[in-house]
Amino acid sequence: MKLLVTRPEPGAAATAQRLTLAGHLPAVMSCLRITRLTPPFPAHIAALLVTSGQAIPSLPPHLRAVPSFCVGDATAAKLREAGFLSVASASGTADDLCRLVSARQLPGLHVLASGERLGLKLLADLRHAGLKVTRRVVYRTRPIRTLPPAIKTALEQGEFDGALFYSSETARAFAALRPPGTAALSAYALSPAIAKTLQLLPWRDIRVALAPTEADMMALLT
Repeated sequence: MKLLVTRPEPGAAATAQRLTLAGHLPAVMSCLRITRLTPPFPAHIAALLVTSGQAIPSLPPHLRAVPSFCVGDATAAKLREAGFLSVASASGTADDLCRLVSARQLPGLHVLASGERLGLKLLADLRHAGLKVTRRVVYRTRPIRTLPPAIKTALEQGEFDGALFYSSETARAFAALRPPGTAALSAYALSPAIAKTLQLLPWRDIRVALAPTEADMMALLT
């Protein structure tokens, strides 16, 4: 299948490589541009919470010994690769992360590292659970404004079989581009929330991964 990969880097190239190894023909169109931010972090932190692998490049090295919690297994793997020593994955959604962190009840300040305008519900839920939590914005995303000409032409000519979506923000950015030809494509969503956002456009069908992992996403393609 010829598939459109919409996620930003880092991640898009790795996904494209996995698709190629599986016998597909990927084309990358990152719908979001990422800007790294380096805010100051508190001196004493009981736990670090990470909702996306996009946050990891901005995390200071002195936090690597701090217990870290993340939404999914892919982000957990990236944290370990970056040298973080104690990493726990919720293997699910932000709600699952909230339940995991709330169950641990580590004493002290928790820091949520997230993107601009992201993580606010999780922050409120954790505080409601009685945890002391602050937030640091470590990256900013901005949608691309126009479809690349080659991608637009391929969509108009019906060359793609489907498109992959890893976040609701990416799905919204894609929809805002008013892409042609989506009614003939399958949309593959990492989660039900992303699938709901994809309803902004017409699709042949919208398929949702059984669990929010890339392995489950790839399983939809078989």
